[in-house]
Amino acid sequence: MATAVLDLDLQHVPHEISGLDGYARALVLIRWNGHPVGNVEVPVIGGQLDGEAVRQAMIRSLDWALWERWLQDHLRETPAPVPCAATIAICTRERPDDLRRTLEAVDSLPDDGQEVVVVDNAPSTDATRRVVAGFPRVRYVLEARRGLDVARNRAMRDARHDVVAFTDDDAVPDRAWLRALLRPFDDPLVLCVTGLTMPLELETAAQEAFERHTPFGRGFRRRVFDGMSHDPLAVGQVGAGANMALRREVIHLVGPFDEALDGGTASRAGGDHEMFTRILAAGHRIVYEPDALSWHRHRRTWEELCQTLYGYGVGVYAMWTRLLLEHGEVGVLSRGLSWFFDYQLPGLLRAALRRPGSPPVDVLLAELRGCAAGPWAYLKARRHLLRDLAGA
Repeated sequence: MATAVLDLDLQHVPHEISGLDGYARALVLIRWNGHPVGNVEVPVIGGQLDGEAVRQAMIRSLDWALWERWLQDHLRETPAPVPCAATIAICTRERPDDLRRTLEAVDSLPDDGQEVVVVDNAPSTDATRRVVAGFPRVRYVLEARRGLDVARNRAMRDARHDVVAFTDDDAVPDRAWLRALLRPFDDPLVLCVTGLTMPLELETAAQEAFERHTPFGRGFRRRVFDGMSHDPLAVGQVGAGANMALRREVIHLVGPFDEALDGGTASRAGGDHEMFTRILAAGHRIVYEPDALSWHRHRRTWEELCQTLYGYGVGVYAMWTRLLLEHGEVGVLSRGLSWFFDYQLPGLLRAALRRPGSPPVDVLLAELRGCAAGPWAYLKARRHLLRDLAGA
């Protein structure tokens, strides 16, 4: 059975939550005074939840993130001001229904002078243009060259503000998302900020498996990644491109997104993490800010899940291939061995032995096949990119 996704503040839990027929359990995002501080899974009985039982489960699950938030609320009388306006960029290709939902959420954000740009990447129909036409404040940009990193670079070039906040076309940003994403930029050393991404729905087995084994969320405590003290190759905990903001000057300081990586290329993924690596390697900072909350619609079918994990495997090894060939970063070799022996191989053994909570075998095998294909995929994508640029 499916899992309901609920958003509750610990200080305002209802006495009873009903209307959950068809759900076996609920994943509850826990807030304190509006701020995300944790999550907990609770069983649904008879289509409803007892509010007091839920509140007790929320309390038992909380860790230091709650007390950090409590201290911040008591030590700071007013929220820190938003240091700058931003361009919100949504890179999309042929997903009009998802895009409409995202634009509705973005349109309801507090107006701090932000602009909204939709980059329509190599479209085959006019569906995206028609959706954008229903939102008068949104600027439509057509990017004919295919590739997510191509679209990201186009957004960075065309943005009218100094910070560009990216949200996926299948995500729903929280009302406080943009302000929280921008506040860390009051530190001039911060080039990038990422946020907390929670599942929008867990209606299928594929969505539940994705959230259980490869979630986008990176926890509920604010973290600062500094290139002077953090390994630039260890960017798995930094965040994801589905929910990130960058200063436009990052292009001049460390270079643009690598257009041989990520969606629309043979590399399939890796463009966001490769950019994180370059930012940290150059000595700059990245902040993970859980208050910058967004809700992501995971892929609904098992086939899509396996394709997604295959793509992640391809993307990681494609990114490492780039770092090895273009920057001589031999550390990626030990990273690959460590990932296999410390994570992937034990996961396969647990799955083969049918241990509780182990990832599905076909999902792990899909990721491994992607890893094996990654180096060749990057070389192929690089050749295509050079050919396209030469013919432009």
